[in-house]
Amino acid sequence: MKRKVLLIYTGGTIGMEKDYETGSLRAFDFGNIFQKIPEMKLIECEISVYPFKKPLDSSDMGPTEWKMIAKHIGKNYDHYDGFLILHGTDTMSYSASALSFMLKNLKKPVILTGSQLPIGDLRTDAKENLLTSLYYASLYENNEAVIQEVAVYFEYKLLRGNRTLKYSAEFFDAYQTPNYPILGQSGVHLNVMKDNLWRSKTNGKFEVDTHVSQDVLFWRIFPGMHLNHFTEIPKVKVLVLQVFGSGTIFNTEKTLQTLQALRDQGTEIVVISQCVSGGISFGKYSNSNIFTKIGAISGNDITAESAITKAMHLLNNPKYEGGFAENFVKNICGEVSE
Repeated sequence: MKRKVLLIYTGGTIGMEKDYETGSLRAFDFGNIFQKIPEMKLIECEISVYPFKKPLDSSDMGPTEWKMIAKHIGKNYDHYDGFLILHGTDTMSYSASALSFMLKNLKKPVILTGSQLPIGDLRTDAKENLLTSLYYASLYENNEAVIQEVAVYFEYKLLRGNRTLKYSAEFFDAYQTPNYPILGQSGVHLNVMKDNLWRSKTNGKFEVDTHVSQDVLFWRIFPGMHLNHFTEIPKVKVLVLQVFGSGTIFNTEKTLQTLQALRDQGTEIVVISQCVSGGISFGKYSNSNIFTKIGAISGNDITAESAITKAMHLLNNPKYEGGFAENFVKNICGEVSE
């Protein structure tokens, strides 16, 4: 039995080709994808294509588009065995993270991929990324999907979506998950590290929860920063604060007063690290004790992309019992180490 995969094309470099008259890149008609990549017909799965009416640069992808994709997957969930989303690379980690929270009790693969060079370029990485992603999106054993989470496939590696970050704008190997091992790797054989795969902790029915609050602000501190900037923050519900190392910040009374003022006005403060690898550890250094005093939330080893989208999803979401802080520290779908 051939597995059915729905390919959702949102835009990005992978769907571009060069206009040789102008030298500029333009989106090509994705209805002709099978002519562009005839190898797709050789894969043992049935592929349907759903392109966005207007292909978007990934910098234009946001909550509206996340909801659109999630709802489309929800509408087609029972009709397909897997889903492949073609996406621009710059914000793919945000979209992958957001979708991982929106698609609850997922039992089928949702793979995101893209490319660093256009699909029509002679040296493109688009074909390998697309073709291997289709294999992963249609991979089943004993009538059960091998991948049951939102993942990113790029340059021979399958990665947990809400753990990824884009670390290179130049190299084909553009994504990493510094705080989590890879899920799979393609070479002569298509390998899957089954011990690393996510499985839903509940037997609940698949559902789509597109709740997103945009009352979230991200701030990265730096040496010499004027704390007056904090007092100028508009009244937001959640501040994701990216601090030094394992959770340190300027050890001054002004710092304590300023952050406490934010907490007093009802702002939740989530603390994450500027380090690519490792995470937050309140109390390890004295300059982190301030966060315990004000009741800040440790982001542990979560990525910035995942912290932001998780906060947006949890804030005032009626489907979660308990408070924001209580839910944020939970490992909902593999986004943080336990």
